[in-house]
Amino acid sequence: MDPAPQLPVNYEADAYSVFLDSLDYLSPEEIERVKRAFDFAARAHASQKRASGEPYITHPLAVAGTVVDWRMDADAVCAALLHDTMEDTGASKDELSELFGKQVGELVDGLSKLDKMEFNSYQEAQAENFRKMLIAMARDLRVVMIKLADRHHNIQTMSAMRADKRIRIARETLEIYAPIALRLGLNKLYEELRDICFRLIHPHRAAVLTKALRTARAHRQDNQARIVEAMCDKLAHAGVIAEVVRRERGLHSIFCHMKNRQQSFSQVLDTYTFRVLVENVPSCYLTLGALHSLYKPVPGKFSDYVALPKANGYQSLHTTLIGPYGVPVEVQIRTREMHRVAEDGVSANWLYKDAGESCAELQIKTHKWLESLLETRSGGSSAEFFEDVKVDLFPDEVYVFTPKGRIMSLPQGATLVDFAYAVHTDVGNHCTAARINHELAPLRSELKNGDLVEIITSPEAKPNPAWLNYVKTGRARSRIRQALRTTQHEESARLGERLLRQELLSLGVVPISVPTAAWDTLVRASGQQSLEEVYADIGLGKRLPSVVARRLLAREDMSATNLGGRTIAIHGNEGLAIQLATCCQPIPGDPIVGSIRKGRGMVVHTLDCPGILKSRKDEPHKWLDVEWEPEEGRMFDLRLRVEVKNQRGVLARVATSISDAGSNIEHMSTETDPDGHVTTLHFTIKVSDRKHLATIMRRVRHIQEVMRITRERGEAA
Repeated sequence: MDPAPQLPVNYEADAYSVFLDSLDYLSPEEIERVKRAFDFAARAHASQKRASGEPYITHPLAVAGTVVDWRMDADAVCAALLHDTMEDTGASKDELSELFGKQVGELVDGLSKLDKMEFNSYQEAQAENFRKMLIAMARDLRVVMIKLADRHHNIQTMSAMRADKRIRIARETLEIYAPIALRLGLNKLYEELRDICFRLIHPHRAAVLTKALRTARAHRQDNQARIVEAMCDKLAHAGVIAEVVRRERGLHSIFCHMKNRQQSFSQVLDTYTFRVLVENVPSCYLTLGALHSLYKPVPGKFSDYVALPKANGYQSLHTTLIGPYGVPVEVQIRTREMHRVAEDGVSANWLYKDAGESCAELQIKTHKWLESLLETRSGGSSAEFFEDVKVDLFPDEVYVFTPKGRIMSLPQGATLVDFAYAVHTDVGNHCTAARINHELAPLRSELKNGDLVEIITSPEAKPNPAWLNYVKTGRARSRIRQALRTTQHEESARLGERLLRQELLSLGVVPISVPTAAWDTLVRASGQQSLEEVYADIGLGKRLPSVVARRLLAREDMSATNLGGRTIAIHGNEGLAIQLATCCQPIPGDPIVGSIRKGRGMVVHTLDCPGILKSRKDEPHKWLDVEWEPEEGRMFDLRLRVEVKNQRGVLARVATSISDAGSNIEHMSTETDPDGHVTTLHFTIKVSDRKHLATIMRRVRHIQEVMRITRERGEAA
């Protein structure tokens, strides 16, 4: 190896000296390997400068310093020093693996961005980079630890960057990296990241808040000292050995309190939290009782994270008391080992050689969490994956119970559908109803702490696209999308097969008579893997059945694209492949026409729908005749407009008539004319066909106050 580069006697030389002194927990052989890694990085970055003008090597040195503070192993320290060499200097993974070991090569590769790939936008590149990092994280937790140290130093040294770039990177850090730090239990790093980002995004607000906090600190110090003294005396009398410390909230935390509560800074009295460290778990509860007898607790402000730890391993008792002069006092009670995990999270296992089982268990849980995030990768775009993962990084959680007593944690605001997918993908895909605390509840119901949840499934049930509007977890969102894509593909393939079959029949060819070789040639020429995919393309409107049929029969007259002359039979329950237009809401008995829309399948309208008159006139070749195939039990949405005299009880009589006719009212709205004499009722009801509709309208017309009843459709709706 070439001789080590000579460092100028300045900041980085002093920093390197301090860095070497901090490696005392490594063996002499490991320290030598770290020195070689530094030499390699210094040479690779020798000609590079940071935006601030400093030599670039100061950045990997600072990142490695944080990794050393966490007492991580030599591979992690070397990877931290080398983390930008593949991205910025052209060093290869094989070269790093050969010089410093396979583990170091894997770690640096996991940290490197995908600059060699081409993306349509910054957002797509960001999503794909994060996807790769997450895969590497699941393989080796050290990747994310080094990445967090890298991001921490980057945002600390962004003063030389353009303001728009500073704000963009700070927002990304707040949305992704700070929540990851919290989820890994790195609370100290989490608070630092949030405060730095707050200063970068809102520099003026941060300056004003810092000044106000400095002034309030002096005014409130005496009162806080009295609270600490009173707590210590009370705990001593209770025989509890404890240490009471004050901790000031971060700027971002105070700002969020002000924003969420709509308060000014002078109204935010709880700018400090009081932390009580005790010897063991029983002492936690003894301390809680003693403090509740000292100051009155605030109802509803107690959380037991000792019995029910957070997903990141955090354990503590939280309570809020009414202190002197009515000031709220937030208290956290925990053991010293709990405090280690609370401050350092997964890094506690590296930091403390005597770390208990809780630290090792936390790393296992973290790996499982990372693997669960990766489950959202199946199907879909990088952008969808990125958004789903961001949802799963929200820190607030609710704890609910399965019928067998198993505790499950879900994000705040999670619904019954989220719970079903958390149990198992099949349970989510086939859920039809649910009970909360033994009572039936809508699937969109949000869960609360302590709820007992039971999911009711049916083999025939399928995911509903409307679920995407209210699910909260990335897992549920990803699984629903995947199931919908599969369902749409299957339904589109069935529709496409019917369209192609009818096209062949119109050309005088029985489909079964077409040779297998012709079908195989068609699949190869289409660039698809199977005939089913060709059918799906036809059903989704990506290929015209007339063109495919002529290609299948090897005919030359492929210019004819008229879809007319054939009739497609539908049930109306084909799902995503055949959609009933919402403008005219066709029902069995209505004359109907269909149009194949690219990527959407067939959309069915009534023949007299005002919304399609122009298209049918200008582009008749895009429309084909459709007819209803009889099927019992199917109900369809339909809108009714009923004009009535404005008299007491008329709405109830109309609703009763609709119900007595065997229909269900899905939605209703009213509007009254300026004179107040006539009220117009707008109903969305369920009907089976035109005969059923006629029965309903006849019953409603018999009501004396009803002046007019019509079916709403097209632009009138």
